[in-house]
Amino acid sequence: MARAKFKKAELLRKNKESFLFNDLEKDALDKFCKKYNIKNKSKFMREAIITNILKQFDQDYPSLFEEFEKKRTPKYEQGVLAF
Repeated sequence: MARAKFKKAELLRKNKESFLFNDLEKDALDKFCKKYNIKNKSKFMREAIITNILKQFDQDYPSLFEEFEKKRTPKYEQGVLAF
């Protein structure tokens, strides 16, 4: 099976990262992949890592509405509501 050609150079995976598993982690990964019929472990791990990163980015990203609300919190001064 021939490899697909990338139309955009920035989508080409050329940066390598590696990490090690202990025996229990490796066994858990193997059992999970077998149970859910995952054939491509590299793709699975890459998608799991990137999904987790993107979720964290979404949680950490400040929204304009939240910043507006923090600045516009009403304060009571001498019985008068002031912004």
